[in-house]
Amino acid sequence: MPKIKTNRSAAKRFKLTGSGKVKRRKQNMRHILTKKSPKRKRNLGKSAIVDSANMKAVRRLLPNSF
Repeated sequence: MPKIKTNRSAAKRFKLTGSGKVKRRKQNMRHILTKKSPKRKRNLGKSAIVDSANMKAVRRLLPNSF
């Protein structure tokens, strides 16, 4: 049976933490920033953890990371 290929676009978007959780960037930080408050922009710049509902899909895209 052949090896499972890693989805390269997903590999660039997600990083694994030391405890095994998956880190991701938040959306809405590319453009139309003038109407967003400084507090909102500051919090959007921080990373987030992938939700448990989406973990199965992320694991399927990154088989060699787990």
